[in-house]
Amino acid sequence: MTPIATHLPELSPLQHDQLEELRAQLELWNAKINVVSRKDIEHLGTHHILHSLAIAKVLHPCDDARILDVGTGGGLPGLPLAIAFPRCQFTLVDSVGKKTLVASSIAKHLGLTNVEVLNTRAEQLDGPFDFAVSRAVAQLPQLLSWTARSVRPGGCSNLPNGLICLKGGDLTEELRPYQRLAQCWSISELFADPYFEHKHIVLVPKI
Repeated sequence: MTPIATHLPELSPLQHDQLEELRAQLELWNAKINVVSRKDIEHLGTHHILHSLAIAKVLHPCDDARILDVGTGGGLPGLPLAIAFPRCQFTLVDSVGKKTLVASSIAKHLGLTNVEVLNTRAEQLDGPFDFAVSRAVAQLPQLLSWTARSVRPGGCSNLPNGLICLKGGDLTEELRPYQRLAQCWSISELFADPYFEHKHIVLVPKI
């Protein structure tokens, strides 16, 4: 079994096939346009796709939830999550056109009809979105500023609407202003792999 299948057996065979094809497509595109560090490409499945899917272990969005991926790059974490949550609608944004070209092409190749990819900045979007997700592209205050007008409060999922980011390292200072609101999960408790030590999922609810 692949690392993804081992850690996410709840996904269907079709979803695992799509995730494997996503990995293959990212490898092909990365040879042309550097969206993942080429030194890390052999660990693409674990370090990038499975890492993105950690969010699916804590978030169970309602059908038709709208999710914004801020700074998607080549489609992470948005494309893996769109595969995991086919009934949700995903908008992937990045200000770098060659990266959105990659994400858009892969989404089309995979037949992901629940994905749109925009070459724009997150702060220029009005939404409304239920969640914004991000893979450590900026500090929390900046991410919250970028998504302030596009993420709506409330929610019908297992978590309140808000910003969900993948972060690494010591988050003590970064989380201090939000400690009464934020929820934090250690990814090493979700996936038994040494790579995920000191990596976290952080939710800051929209209020």
